[in-house]
Amino acid sequence: MSENINPVPIEQLKTQLNECVEICNEIEKAGIIKQKLKKTLAENLKFEILKYVIYMSALDGVFMDDELKFLDEVLGFKMSRVQIVSFKYENHLNTTDFEKEIPFVFKCFVLADVGKKIKNSIYEGKRAKILIQLYREMGCTYISYNNIVGEAEVECMTKYCNMLNSYIGEFGLSRNEYDTKQVSTYENEEVDVTVLLEEINSLIGLHQVKQDINSIVNLLKIQKIREERGMKGPSVSKHMVFSGNPGTGKTTIARKLAKLYYALGFLSKGQLIEVDRSGLVSGYIGQTAIKVREVVDQALGGILFIDEAYTLTSGKGEGDFGQEAVDTLLKAMEDNRDDLIVIVAGYPDLMEEFLSSNPGLRSRFNKFIFFEDYTPTEQLDILKGMCKSQEYILSNEAEGMALTHFSESYEHRGENYANARDVRNYFEKALSNQAGRLVEMQKENITIDDDTLKTLAKEDMQM
Repeated sequence: MSENINPVPIEQLKTQLNECVEICNEIEKAGIIKQKLKKTLAENLKFEILKYVIYMSALDGVFMDDELKFLDEVLGFKMSRVQIVSFKYENHLNTTDFEKEIPFVFKCFVLADVGKKIKNSIYEGKRAKILIQLYREMGCTYISYNNIVGEAEVECMTKYCNMLNSYIGEFGLSRNEYDTKQVSTYENEEVDVTVLLEEINSLIGLHQVKQDINSIVNLLKIQKIREERGMKGPSVSKHMVFSGNPGTGKTTIARKLAKLYYALGFLSKGQLIEVDRSGLVSGYIGQTAIKVREVVDQALGGILFIDEAYTLTSGKGEGDFGQEAVDTLLKAMEDNRDDLIVIVAGYPDLMEEFLSSNPGLRSRFNKFIFFEDYTPTEQLDILKGMCKSQEYILSNEAEGMALTHFSESYEHRGENYANARDVRNYFEKALSNQAGRLVEMQKENITIDDDTLKTLAKEDMQM
């Protein structure tokens, strides 16, 4: 079951966008922005929303005709696929850094709400929340515009809107009622354990991870049988530590685990809530505990997945509230131990430091699953899967060049090695190279047949 995606009619979306344009004009007129802008605030708003929707589209590497139509009809940007690919790289939308960057115009909306310097405004105290609602409904409508809702796009949209929500919370503004986390739950649905295990076992690589998951499922099955027969079940902590480099499938496995625990009757809903430090820690006294309890409430019945959990205890200076988050989390885990699983994730050495920072962490997280880096051959298989899902094929020469690239990257991998994410970036760059090559062929009046259109050649794989 996918997230609850509720697109709105295009005309309604335009009305909401125009409302935010009015707010931009109001802010500029009031002189709240002191720096000189090259464009109007409204133009900056549309540009930032353009980056937002193109970033979501870039996750699957394909820009459909309906998506191009959406950009033109709603935002007024008439762009070709080649222009969009160039735009993506020019604005660094090929990395996850975009998900962590607060848009400039959004900061201006927050500043206007906090400063309360605009008198007799109908938008008083509501500007930032109105803009979050626009981002969410723009995202919902855009990713469902071609009737194909991708899980990665939904996850990106949810994470982005949650980031904006966390930001306004740090300024004492109330969280947006429209942006409570939209998550998958499986209440009253039949979820087949066998099918879920087949899905996990069919994933590329992750051999030890698969063995660990199958062992967990076997233990849970026997525990369930013992309970049904009135015997005591073994007391096993369900909380886990996922360690490994980025892009090794930790979130994917966590999501599958949430479904498995639900299907086996150990969780009541089976949703996955994913957060990092920003989703748990506030910069004001007393606010961190509130944020943690809110997140835990949303995760009840499912799994709370805390990425880069070591950042909660890495800051030891005065005014750092990470330890407050850990203390509140540990209490919540104890209070809700029958219907909440917490998975903490991050780099292996840093996760060891995290567990050593507090005796309560070490005692509660005693199940470790290590995610190995993908080998060059496995990365090539991932690339082939991406090509197949988007109706591309690799020529023999392109395949050989890709394997060479992955082998060199693997051999010299450092702390920034990102596994499947690197494969995704490589794939997107190849699509960009191919688009440039085909456009040049068009200029020379060379006919482009279907095979040429779907084949990635050797020259496309050069980075």
